[in-house]
Amino acid sequence: MKVFIVGVPLFDKDMAVQAYRLCDRSGDRAIGIQNDFRRMSEAFISPGLDLIEQIGIEPFAGEKLLFADLNMYQLLVGRPANVDIHPSKLVCVLPGDIPLNDRIVERCGALREKGYRLALEGIPEMINENPLIPMVDYLILDYLAPSFTSAHFNARTFLPKQNLVFSNIPDTESFERLAARNLKGLFTGSFYSNPITEGYTELSPVKINALQLLSLVHSEDFEFDEMVEIIERDPYLTISLLRFINSAAIGLSRKVDSLMSAVTILGQREIRRWATVAISVSLAEDRPGEITKLALIRAKFAECLAPAFGLQDDQQSLFLVGLFSLIDVILELPIEEALKEVALEEKVKRTLIKKQGNLYNVLEFIYRYEKADWDQCSIIMIQNDVDFEAVNQAFVDATFWYHSLLDIIDR
Repeated sequence: MKVFIVGVPLFDKDMAVQAYRLCDRSGDRAIGIQNDFRRMSEAFISPGLDLIEQIGIEPFAGEKLLFADLNMYQLLVGRPANVDIHPSKLVCVLPGDIPLNDRIVERCGALREKGYRLALEGIPEMINENPLIPMVDYLILDYLAPSFTSAHFNARTFLPKQNLVFSNIPDTESFERLAARNLKGLFTGSFYSNPITEGYTELSPVKINALQLLSLVHSEDFEFDEMVEIIERDPYLTISLLRFINSAAIGLSRKVDSLMSAVTILGQREIRRWATVAISVSLAEDRPGEITKLALIRAKFAECLAPAFGLQDDQQSLFLVGLFSLIDVILELPIEEALKEVALEEKVKRTLIKKQGNLYNVLEFIYRYEKADWDQCSIIMIQNDVDFEAVNQAFVDATFWYHSLLDIIDR
């Protein structure tokens, strides 16, 4: 299926993910076209919901709610009730300016009766006379919209029963200010993954230990004795390694009960694979859980995209570029300082610091993809002669990989 699709996290005031918003677009749609459809048939298609019906909701939203946009035409033909997704999992997001004819109101009422929740994008005019307002559970306000201040005032003053969702929040300061005033709100935007550009945070002993191990496994040739000595200092890493080697994914016929036998049996390649992921989870322990997810999916997505960008020989480097693209956020250090804490090949460091070169083309594409900037994604694909189906499959593979991997290394 030709579809751009990503689940954007929605946080509560404590930075815990409470839901995801499905952002999708058909890959057949021309650049720059959003709601003006080239063919009328496209107006009735929701490619994201179709894909989720095929592979399930869990890879994109886990057990959380999924917000999915519906236009007037999709609503009228019975979406999402004709899609095999349980109503309790889905919030249907409607345009704030959707026509208020009897058929639209009837369809919204039918969705509510089936157990779906409704959201409106923005504050509609004539609030007191709008028949949809009593059915709506969420109001989504664009923080960067010129009308945000008045919309926020109207929502808090006249619509106290509706939950507020704030989108396009650009930075931590804006998030903290909004969260303090809207304790029950949900918040989304790039604020949680913004680069750190200044300041210094003293690293905890646990993080120092994890970074030492990460540096070791990414050196050209490392000694198992030194590795075991580092792992023994951290109970989480010890348990995680033993779980990993005893898992069905490794397929050993006997159980392993010592660290030295574990690392010896696995060998350098598998040890590097385990350590890179497990340590990333450990390092991000005091950061939002979405940071770990984002870093790991970035890493695998970048690796899977390597052939599509003609970089087959750089798959391992691209994995590391994606993984360490958030090390400044995880360690709360500027990227130059953060990368000094771990031994990486110069090509990876140069990509992350200089933000240029063939590897950075892939990372820039991933940045755009995460923000659902589909026009820029299309432009980068055209510039690099990237096949659409390859991108779609790479993201799906990365998402499934993340969920299967966490089952292995989960505490």
